Amino acid sequence: MSASAEQIRDQQRSTWDEFSAGWRKWDAEILGWHAPFGDAVIREAGLRPDSVVLDVAAGTGEPGLTAAALVPRGSVALLDLSAGMLRVASEKAAARGVANVHTAVGDAASLPFEDGSFDAVLCRFGFMFFPRMTPAVGEMVRVAKPGARISAAVWGRAAENPWASLILGTIARHTELPPPPPGTPGLFRCAAQGFMGRLFREAGLVDVSERKVSTDLVKASPELYWEFMTDIATTVAVGLARADRESRELIRSDIFQLLGRYEHDGAIRLRSTATIVAGTRV
Repeated sequence: MSASAEQIRDQQRSTWDEFSAGWRKWDAEILGWHAPFGDAVIREAGLRPDSVVLDVAAGTGEPGLTAAALVPRGSVALLDLSAGMLRVASEKAAARGVANVHTAVGDAASLPFEDGSFDAVLCRFGFMFFPRMTPAVGEMVRVAKPGARISAAVWGRAAENPWASLILGTIARHTELPPPPPGTPGLFRCAAQGFMGRLFREAGLVDVSERKVSTDLVKASPELYWEFMTDIATTVAVGLARADRESRELIRSDIFQLLGRYEHDGAIRLRSTATIVAGTRV
């Protein structure tokens, strides 16, 4: 691993450990919001009751915990860089009485599993943040059995995701931040049409498919949206940390004003769109 990739990975681990409390706090809301994306990833995986499944970048446990209920004679491994996020996943598994799940702390680009270990590999909203995406998909292929499906979700274009682009764009207008170098991990890094399909095909996967899934992030008020985003979105927190107090107040004020455009039926509704990609291990 290059020094820069290692530094990014270590910083991500620290950041996600810090944000695990926010993800625990908002677990029910995140689960409901992300469910259509996780369900799509699971559907593409073609699980059987005895499937052995790997969920890469599992965070606080999804979609792996949902998959676990579909493989009662199988098992699910939840892998993430952050031990803090996985502790939340373990708490959730225990609360639900899910016994066929285990966790592993590790790097997507160096998976701690034997070749051909899994019938399916899932990855929801992980690829955008991997310092090295090509080695990561290569590792997923390595640990998958022949015929296994590998499926993933990544966020679509910024224009398709006002839930994030609204606040990130506002932060950018009020802070003097240099543009990140090409290929830097970030929410919309994998959004270009065909990007993920090409990555999967270059890794040797066949029967590769791509499709889009959309839903809304719904919040009752601008205040709740702000609290939610500052608790769970690491990119938002990093941007706000670079703003002084006056700029931060201006950012908050501008966002509250902009959110008025998205109020429907007494709630804030912000479109959220992901690309679902899947391929088969030869």
